[in-house]
Amino acid sequence: MITHPSSVCVIIPTRNRPALLARAVRAVLDQEYAGNLEVLIVVDQDDRDNAVARLPEDPRIRVVSNSRTPGLSGARNTGILLATTDLVAFCDDDDEWLPGKLARQVARLDEDADAEFASCSIEVDFEDTRSVRLASKDVITHADLLPSRMSMLHSSTFLIRRRALTDGIGLIAEDAPGSQNEDWDLLLRASARSPIVHVDEPLVRVYWSARSYFSRDWETKIASRTWMLERHPDVRASHKGSARVYGQIAFAYAASKSRITALRWAGRAIGRRPVEPRAYLAVLVAAGVPAERVLRTLHKRGKGV
Repeated sequence: MITHPSSVCVIIPTRNRPALLARAVRAVLDQEYAGNLEVLIVVDQDDRDNAVARLPEDPRIRVVSNSRTPGLSGARNTGILLATTDLVAFCDDDDEWLPGKLARQVARLDEDADAEFASCSIEVDFEDTRSVRLASKDVITHADLLPSRMSMLHSSTFLIRRRALTDGIGLIAEDAPGSQNEDWDLLLRASARSPIVHVDEPLVRVYWSARSYFSRDWETKIASRTWMLERHPDVRASHKGSARVYGQIAFAYAASKSRITALRWAGRAIGRRPVEPRAYLAVLVAAGVPAERVLRTLHKRGKGV
């Protein structure tokens, strides 16, 4: 029996980054893929003409405005609900798909008729230093995602059956504070239904910059992690998972100069898992070590807090 390749809609939310958007779109359009491919650019809180000023002329590109909650989650949901393809994929406007990404992931989904969600590993680019982040496995279970966010499962790697999102897993959580941790929430909800198939190759280049990572809204980061703990009791029940989040909250409080609160959260993290490294990083920052120095050191190794 002859089967046709799955059609794919790549959803790229964007806001005021036309040059980076053009790079992301070119990398998607350059994918060698036999099926129908559409790039759906969702402009969020920006002038559409400015947003798409540097895009190539290509009939596969469609541009719409975010019609839902302002922010990343609403923009992605706008795209999901407009897509008519078999599969939807996400790409942030400052990231870059590498050759073979789409074909390898579609093939991985085709190998398992029950699979709804595919990911791949990443290469982190920070100040021209590149670090590969691998999962060292080809199937990701719900249990894998409780102790760790597994940062190599970046949202720009996600490839999902559209019907699973609209009638099963559910849309992206638009109530996530600042549209942060919505990707971990989605991974947890998806993996609770069926394991995530994974291509353990760095097929997406994720760009980190000092500007985007050091100019942080720490209050939102605290709120989004608290939201995750409230939303996912199975993360709270995991000693390693809860300690990790407590340590991240402690670091955010320390970076925002709330020393006493930071130490309190660091103590909670150590109480759950005495070797939790984020707790001790929070203590260092609370003691006066600049958060930016800690973050820069980690990012040079392709890691975050």
